[in-house]
Amino acid sequence: MTWLITGGAGYIGAHVVRAMLAAGEQAVVYDDLSTGIAERVPDGVPLVVGSTLDGEAVGRAIREHGVTGVVHLAAKKQVAESVELPLHYYRENVEGLRVLLSAVTDAGVASFVFSSSAAVYGMPDVDLVTEDTPCVPINPYGETKLAGEWLVRATGRATPGLSTASLRYFNVAGAASPELADAGVFNLVPMVFEKLTEGAAPRVFGDDYATPDGTGVRDYIHVVDLAEAHVATARRLREAPGTDLTLNIGREEGVSVRRMIDRIHAISGYDIEPVVVGRRPGDPARVVASADRVATELGWKARYGVDEMIASAWAGWVAAHGGGPGR
Repeated sequence: MTWLITGGAGYIGAHVVRAMLAAGEQAVVYDDLSTGIAERVPDGVPLVVGSTLDGEAVGRAIREHGVTGVVHLAAKKQVAESVELPLHYYRENVEGLRVLLSAVTDAGVASFVFSSSAAVYGMPDVDLVTEDTPCVPINPYGETKLAGEWLVRATGRATPGLSTASLRYFNVAGAASPELADAGVFNLVPMVFEKLTEGAAPRVFGDDYATPDGTGVRDYIHVVDLAEAHVATARRLREAPGTDLTLNIGREEGVSVRRMIDRIHAISGYDIEPVVVGRRPGDPARVVASADRVATELGWKARYGVDEMIASAWAGWVAAHGGGPGR
C-alpha cells in the first residue's frame, strides 16, 4: 500500500514516514516546506513540494504515485498564533483539509488518517480524558482540529469504501535519532532546553493549580510511539473498509511541569531553578489521556517513558545547538 503523508518533512511526519517504511509500506511525502525540512525525507521516498490548498497538485501527486491511503499531518499548530491569526488557521487547517479530502474521494483513495489533537477537549474537569469527554476547544487551533474531525467523519460516512481515523495526540516529545528531533521551541521540553543552555531560568506558568505540586499536569507521548500508532491505525483501516475511529494517543500518565523540569535537570546535567510566572490564559490544570480505547481497537500501547523522551530530545538539542554532553 502506498501512503501519501502530508507534512512528512516535519517533526512528527518524518517519524511517521520511517515507521511506515519499517512496516513494509510505501510512502510519498507531500509538504510545502514552510516548517518541514527536506533533508528529513529518507532516500528513495518521493518528496512533492506543494500546499494542501492546491487541489490540482494534490490530485496529481495521488495519481502519479498510485496513492491508496493518506496520513494528513500538515497543519498550523501554534495555539497563541491561532488566537492572533484565526482566519489563517481556518484557511490552512480546515479549507486545506477540505481540498485534500476532495482529491482523496475523486481518486478513490481507501484510507484516511487525520492528525487531531487533545486541544479539542479544551479544559476538561476529569482525571482521565476519554474519547467521549465533551469537546469544548478554547482556541482557534483546537476549533480547527475539531472541525477537521467532523469533516473527516462526514466524508467517510458519505463515501463507500473509505475508512477514516482521527488520532488525538497528547504532548509529543522525544526523537528516534538526533537529526529528527523537534526543531521548534514551542513545547515544554525544548523551551526548557533553550533556557538552560542560555544560562537562564526555565519558566513555570503558574504553580497554584489544584495538582499535587501546584503546576499543570500533562500526558506525554514519545514521538516513536506516536508514529507506531499511525502504523497500527493504517493497518486497521486497510483491513476493515468503512472503519470510523477516533482515538486518544497518550500514555495515561500525568506528569507535572515541575517534575518534567526536575527530570530534564537530571538528564541534561543542568540545574537552574525555574522561575514561576503567571498562568497562561486557558491553560487547564490537568489533561491526561485514557488509553483504553486505542488498546482495545488497535492492540497498541506506548513503550517509552518520560526519561527516554527527554534523553532522546536532549541528544537532538545538543547536536543542533550545543549545550554540553549532559550526564
